[in-house]
Amino acid sequence: MPVITCIEDLKRLYQRRAPRMFYDYAETGSWTEKTFVENTSDFADIYLRQRVAVDMSGRSTASQMIGQDVAMPVALAPVGLTGMQCADGEIKAARAAEKFGVPFTLSTMSINSIEDVAEATTKPFWFQLYTMTDEDFVDRLIQRAKDANCSALVITLDLQILGQRHKDLKNGLSAPPKLTPSTIANLMTKWRWGIEMLGAKRRNFGNIVGHVEGITDTADLGAWTAQSFDLTLDWDKVAKIKEKWGGKVILKGILDADDAKMALKVGADAIIVSNHGGRQLDGALSAIRALPSIMEAVGDEVEVHLDSGIRSGQAVLKALALGAKGTYIGRAFIYGLGAMGEAGVTKALEVIHKELDVSMALCGRRTIEELDRDILLVPENFEGRWQG
Repeated sequence: MPVITCIEDLKRLYQRRAPRMFYDYAETGSWTEKTFVENTSDFADIYLRQRVAVDMSGRSTASQMIGQDVAMPVALAPVGLTGMQCADGEIKAARAAEKFGVPFTLSTMSINSIEDVAEATTKPFWFQLYTMTDEDFVDRLIQRAKDANCSALVITLDLQILGQRHKDLKNGLSAPPKLTPSTIANLMTKWRWGIEMLGAKRRNFGNIVGHVEGITDTADLGAWTAQSFDLTLDWDKVAKIKEKWGGKVILKGILDADDAKMALKVGADAIIVSNHGGRQLDGALSAIRALPSIMEAVGDEVEVHLDSGIRSGQAVLKALALGAKGTYIGRAFIYGLGAMGEAGVTKALEVIHKELDVSMALCGRRTIEELDRDILLVPENFEGRWQG
């Protein structure tokens, strides 16, 4: 095994081993990719206060997210097409998360189905829901998640309409890949991926194919998906979905303080400050820049999490010190999965955990509960001063 010291090491391996269209799917943002880039780069504007002569023994990164014990406040974010990055990718990622002691979130647009992941794991996982116009399908999806003993429903709010991602259009992204001359040429260089994929449990969207009338192949699925996201989603519908679920609900895609207040009104157990990894509204604020105003608006009344741009334990530390109670990694675990399968996801978690633990200690803190803004040096205008 190569020496892996940071998430970037996993990314380089992933790029060599994954087919181009799936690497590009993960490593892209919408339009100019300004928000995609700033999600990560804006973390660098925040500095850490080094403290010395502080007892660093007895450290722990253990915490809770929505009342669930976690080894560190980092969950695996819902990522569509994970099973195309690596054969049975959702199963492998869920197993790695379970063994490490952090939550795994299964996407509606996963390759392995809810039932596949439930069968392969022993502890409850979270399920992410896209709201769609086919209410019967959504109701059955919610029931399937209940039957699988999922312990939280993550409702994504920022994908009623799809942001344009140039690379996906140019690559003709599909699952399984369309066999064009360009695709075939690229796949011939990814023989390891191809051999493993031959033995995969599924190579299409497991939560949809076989569960929607008339969906029998990729062409049918593409047309159905394009027409199915619910343009009429509003807070009343969110409240109704929450009532149908009847358990813990996390609302994902909050980037504005006013929306955070609305999420509080509908009774969310947690909100995720997120811009969909820079894949939706290009030109929106990075998640870390949006976090302080949201914390000021609702921080004491609802659990606030952060997603988008986390590639290190120091990024996790900065988000927590600004008030977040949990964080999510998407691309970071996908890099590991595409590079080395389940072992790669574990390695990504180990890398982030070690950096979080060591950086926390060097800031003079021994537990997650002790983290606060006092360990940070935040630029005076970090949150921005904007004319309305």
